[in-house]
Amino acid sequence: MTPTEYLTKILIELSASLLISSFDVMERWAEPDQGYIRVRVRLTNGDFLELAEYFVMSGKKCVTVRYRYQWMDQVQQQLRRRWDNVEHHPGLPGFPYHVHLSDGRIEPSKALGILDVLGLVAEEM
Repeated sequence: MTPTEYLTKILIELSASLLISSFDVMERWAEPDQGYIRVRVRLTNGDFLELAEYFVMSGKKCVTVRYRYQWMDQVQQQLRRRWDNVEHHPGLPGFPYHVHLSDGRIEPSKALGILDVLGLVAEEM
């Protein structure tokens, strides 16, 4: 899959998702060996997601290198979850992958892509 095909797949999934009422692509670009996408998503329950992912080609696969996916509630505009791989919690298992929770805790996570996060949000809703 090329970077362009990967971005197209993400946009198709966003368009087809029954959880999403609308979305705006803030930035996206694709080069032969890498790409980036940043999207703001409004969910059907009024919550919103801010999704940002930088990826590179590894063989014939797009591999996420840096990401930040933030889920906010509609009412108080408070964090529900934020998944990222910024290297600021080296003591956590699975470093650097982690998730910030609404109560302020930070827990281990795993490498994620935008489509993975959509699945996690669907499970919670």
